Amino acid sequence: MNTIFDLNIKNKILNEKKVLINGWLSIPNSFTAEAMSKMGWDSITIDMQHGLNDYSSSISMLQAISHKEVFPFVRVPWSEPGIIMKMLDLGALGIISPMINNKKECENFVSYCNYPPIGERSFGPMRSQLIYGSDYYENANNNIISLAMVETKEAMENIDEILSVPSLTGIYIGPADMSISYGLKPKFDVKEEPVFSNIKKIAEKAKKYGKVAGIHTGGPDYAKEMIKLGFQFISISSDFRFMSTYAKNVLDEVKNRSDSKSQNSTY
Repeated sequence: MNTIFDLNIKNKILNEKKVLINGWLSIPNSFTAEAMSKMGWDSITIDMQHGLNDYSSSISMLQAISHKEVFPFVRVPWSEPGIIMKMLDLGALGIISPMINNKKECENFVSYCNYPPIGERSFGPMRSQLIYGSDYYENANNNIISLAMVETKEAMENIDEILSVPSLTGIYIGPADMSISYGLKPKFDVKEEPVFSNIKKIAEKAKKYGKVAGIHTGGPDYAKEMIKLGFQFISISSDFRFMSTYAKNVLDEVKNRSDSKSQNSTY
């Protein structure tokens, strides 16, 4: 059995400077989760904020992706201690929390992810201890990833204070909400100003503070560009977007070919 210390995800991204390519699960289905986890993603995130997942559906999904090839993450609905602690007890090794706008909110978030004396996480890691080993408690604080989402003007104004919070692993950019915050339409792969300058600024400041910079992207080209800027945690699209985009492309191709055929076709 692996212990959580064997996995040591923090060491991989903080000390070894590895880049994690992260898959994204919006569909509440354990088979979809299992299939995604076998494709070679470094980590997989269950989205409980905007995805259709809740605690009950996440149980079987975490079970489906629990193998040594992939690190399980969860984006919680909000920075709230109850759901964060339950997801960590369930086996998540990383927590992404939305809408962290200032130092106090970040300090609270980090405290929910860590046992005392660092934080205020309550003890009761039922599944985590089962799958990661009896030494889970002793090693959890050194291995749990905490990524605070920076996605508003307010957060950018407080970026140095947020990054200065001890035990915070890093920050994760929500490009859609950041775009909205600056009066732009919500989108991935943003090149418009001032959001694109904010993205580059975050990569630089994260490096300065010894933190991980993460971002959600819509496709491989932009993802590669973000890696060149210094981002180490890169999400690309989602299970739902992959499925719907590919299905639509196939359908459009078939319909276009059909339209060019004789109208007398029986097919």
